[in-house]
Amino acid sequence: MIKPHEALQNSMSFAHDYNLQIPILLSPMAGVCPVSLSAAVANAGGMGSCGALLMTPEQISSWVKEMRESSNGTFQLNTWIPDPKPIRNLKHENSIKKLIAKWEPEVSNPPDNLPSQDFELQCEAMLKANPPIISSIMGLYPSQFVSSMKNNNIKWFATVTTVSEAIEAENAGANAVVAQGMEAGGHRGSFIAENASENMVGLFSLLPAVVDAVKIPVIAAGGIADGRGIAASFLLGASAVQMGTCFFRSPEAKIPRVWAEKLNSTYPEDTITTRTFSGRLGRSLRTKYALEASSLKAPSPAPYPIQRHLTQNMRTNAIKTNNLDGMQAWAGQSARLALDISASEIVNKLWEDTKSILG
Repeated sequence: MIKPHEALQNSMSFAHDYNLQIPILLSPMAGVCPVSLSAAVANAGGMGSCGALLMTPEQISSWVKEMRESSNGTFQLNTWIPDPKPIRNLKHENSIKKLIAKWEPEVSNPPDNLPSQDFELQCEAMLKANPPIISSIMGLYPSQFVSSMKNNNIKWFATVTTVSEAIEAENAGANAVVAQGMEAGGHRGSFIAENASENMVGLFSLLPAVVDAVKIPVIAAGGIADGRGIAASFLLGASAVQMGTCFFRSPEAKIPRVWAEKLNSTYPEDTITTRTFSGRLGRSLRTKYALEASSLKAPSPAPYPIQRHLTQNMRTNAIKTNNLDGMQAWAGQSARLALDISASEIVNKLWEDTKSILG
C-alpha cells in the first residue's frame, strides 16, 4: 500500500518530469478548451489542453500560437483516432430526424460524403506545432506517427478505459496512460465504439488495476473534482490527475451560463451515458432530449459521425437560445463539486486541499 508522503512524492516527480508545478491536467475536450481556460490552468502550474478533433490544421496552429502568447506553461494537443467509415441507413436516419424535430424543426441533413477533419493533416499540424505532449483517445496512433513524435521529443499520453487497452498503449510506445473511469463527463474513450457500453469500469476499480499492469505513469481521470478525489487517486497509484467538468463553472471555460449553473445542483444520478448526441457514448446532464432520445421507444442513434451531423442544428441553436434541453451538455458524475471561481483559483485550491489531506 502506498503511504501518503510516497503518493505525494510520486506525483511531484511526475510534475517535475513534465515541467509542471502541480500534477493536475486539464482534460482535452473538443470544443470546450478555449485558450483562456488552458492558459489559466497552465499559469497556475498545471497542464493546459486542446481537444483538436473539430479543428483544421490552421486552427490548431492558431490555438497553439495564442496559447504560447498567453502562457509559458505546459500543454497537450489531442485528437481522436478515426472510427471505421460508418454504413448509412437513410430510412433509420429519417426516424431519428422525426425525434430530433421535437427540439429543432430544422434538423440537419448529413450530406452523402460526411465532412470531417483530415486525421493525417491534423497529425501533421500537431507535429509542426511541436507541443510537449500529444495525447490520443478512441484508440492508438499509427506506429509511424508515434516514431515521428519520439523523433521530435514529443511525449505521448494515451487515453484508456480498460486494463487491456492500457497494456496495448504501453506496448505501442505511450509514455503514460490516462485511465478514464466511467464517471467521466464527455465521450468515453474506448478503442472500439461498440464496446463502450459494456466496459463501464469505475475509476477506483480501473486505476489500481492499470497501475499494477503497466510500468509507465498512470494519470487518473473521471469523476475527480476536489482534493479528496485527487488524494485518493494518488494513494491508488496515479502519478497525476486529469480533470474537466470541475472547471466548467469558471469564467475562462466560457460555456453557456445555463449549463454552468445547472452543474451546481447535479448529483451523480443526474447524469446519463448516451450516444444520442454524436453516435459515440458520452456522459451528459440528464436533459429532456437526452432522456427521450435514449428511451426504449426512441430509434437507436446512428453511428458516429452521422448522429453528430443529425443533431448539429439542434445543438447549435440550443446554445443561441440558451435552451439546456437541446445542448450537448457534457458533465461528469462529480459535477456538483465544480466551483464558480477562476480556473487558476480552482487549481490552487485543489492542490492545497490535496496536500492537506496527504499531510
